[in-house]
Amino acid sequence: MMVLVLTAAPSGLRGDLTKWLLEISPGIFVGKVNRRIREKLWERTTVLCTTGRALMVYSTTGEQGLGFQVHGHDWVPTDLDGVTVLRRPTAHKPSTRRQPWSNARAQQASRRPAWKRRFDEDEQNETTDPDGTELL
Repeated sequence: MMVLVLTAAPSGLRGDLTKWLLEISPGIFVGKVNRRIREKLWERTTVLCTTGRALMVYSTTGEQGLGFQVHGHDWVPTDLDGVTVLRRPTAHKPSTRRQPWSNARAQQASRRPAWKRRFDEDEQNETTDPDGTELL
C-alpha cells in the first residue's frame, strides 16, 4: 500500500500516475503496487516534479510498518530511536536578548538618555551589597 501526495505538480505527472494509482483527491494518489513499481513511480515523480513537492508513504516490514520519502519538501524523514518521523525546520531562532516586561517599559527605556541607560546597567551588574560585603 502506498500514498503519494503532490503539491504544485505538473498535470502530465498526475496523468501518468493515474495509470498505476487512484487519485482520490486532487494531488493525492493511493494504490497497492510492488516495490519495483513503487521505486519506478518515485523516480519518475522526482524527475517530473521540478517545481512542486512530493511526499510518499508506503508500507514496509519493521516496527513502524511504514516508510517515508520526500522531494522538494522542507520536512525531512529522520530516524529517532528506530522510528522514522518527519522533522520540520524551526520557523525562527529564539533571541538571547532579554525582552522588556511591556511595550510601555520598552518605550520608556528608549526615551532615556544613553548615559543614564549605561548607569542603570552598571547598577544591575554590581557585585557588592549596600553594606559593602562581596556578593557571589
